Amino acid sequence: MYFIKALRRAAMNTLAIVLVGIAASLHGQTALAQTSEPQRDQLLNGLGVLIWHRPGDQSVVLKLRIHSGAAFDLAGKGGTMALLGDILFPDAATHEFFTEEMGGRLEVDEDYDSINITLQGRASDYDRIVDILRAALTSPLTPQNVTKVREARIKSLSNVPLTESAIADRAIAARLYGSFPYSHLLHGDADSLARVERADLMLARERFLNPNNATLAIIGGVDSRRAMRALRQLLGIWRKSEQIIPATFRLPDAPDARTLIVNSTGTRTATIRLATRGLARSDPDYFPANVLAIVARTRWQKLAPELNPNSIFVRHEVHFLPGMFVMGAAVDAGSAAKTLETARGVINSLVSTPITAAEFEGAKTEALSLMNRQLSTTDTAAYAWLDIDTYSLPSITDQQRAWQALSVDGVQRTAVRLFRNAAFASVAIGNADSLKAALAPTQKIEVMGEVAGPKTPQEKPTPDNAPQTKHPTPILPAPKNTNPLMKSTKPPTKPG
Repeated sequence: MYFIKALRRAAMNTLAIVLVGIAASLHGQTALAQTSEPQRDQLLNGLGVLIWHRPGDQSVVLKLRIHSGAAFDLAGKGGTMALLGDILFPDAATHEFFTEEMGGRLEVDEDYDSINITLQGRASDYDRIVDILRAALTSPLTPQNVTKVREARIKSLSNVPLTESAIADRAIAARLYGSFPYSHLLHGDADSLARVERADLMLARERFLNPNNATLAIIGGVDSRRAMRALRQLLGIWRKSEQIIPATFRLPDAPDARTLIVNSTGTRTATIRLATRGLARSDPDYFPANVLAIVARTRWQKLAPELNPNSIFVRHEVHFLPGMFVMGAAVDAGSAAKTLETARGVINSLVSTPITAAEFEGAKTEALSLMNRQLSTTDTAAYAWLDIDTYSLPSITDQQRAWQALSVDGVQRTAVRLFRNAAFASVAIGNADSLKAALAPTQKIEVMGEVAGPKTPQEKPTPDNAPQTKHPTPILPAPKNTNPLMKSTKPPTKPG
């Protein structure tokens, strides 16, 4: 549940800033994109504040963004930052207060780059809401609460098996990133969570849960004067950090060129993934890369019309550091080799065959429609503005200009940058015997859990696609049940 929810939120958040950039060209209204920019302010402790005052609105939404996420989980202790989010509001009574008495909600979610806290209630109770937030940010972490939230998260993870698609997403991330932080499970697994101790959470809070590493958005029927008065009185005591910990990690090595087969019994289908490194969220080519993903999917459908359009996808997943460009499909096991071959053909065609004006316009139109729907809620729109601080992005106006300046030549140039001489990882999830029979005649394979033979590193990519060194990908453990990828034998790199 946590993993699937995180994927859903990551996909939504990936699109949020683009939506703001294109919303001005659409006729429909969206939550925050069509309003004036928020009023900006800052407390003396460094907390950035964004305020959208909506006169007459009886409710108020507070969204606090901590600009550090699961990428900073301690080595071998995946889920540390997720537990830090859980322990802010450990009592069910607090959540019930917001839903039952305030008619609102209290939510905490995390991704690799941030922790997001949402509190919604009546505008008349604004001061009380801020006080509840103050208590969460400044109260001691008791041993009892640490034990309670850790056991609750472990229980939740153990009760929800991963889908084939989620297993494939986990496998391709591990294959592509190796020991890089983006390869580990966003919310950890039972073993890694069990290793997280109170001292680890106290260290994480001291390093990351600080006002000068956060931005607070306030949307609703509270004017800026009242909003800032309560923040100064209640959150002014939140202690500032002397140093912000940057996301500096050693870039991942080139992945193993062999297709990794992960056995999953009881299914006749194969879930495949093909991926290479993508771009960081702050990269100037972020906009054309998202359009490029739609062009790639369209070409894939034309080259393989037998594929169910609902079973394939192409997406550009972005983070603070370079993310992943990934293609995925669910097919009959006997078609796995052909599907992977076709996917690679699509990638090659994006470099060798110019993108046509029709392809570009069609992809851009689809992006406009999809992104406008994604930005139809206050939550997603607020994320767009908060991302400016998380990823050090230019202003909304500058992002609008970047989108308007997007051209077919820019998309083509991005394709060459991403895919020429790039290193690729591939995985196939399904019946191992069937997949071996289908894949072995045409490509090199590795079966998870079997004794590994010689590995074939990919060709070193060009500098434009980030320097990498040749290094084998860690082998994941043999599956014990229907959820074989809940953990890896090699823990993620400890943050510097």
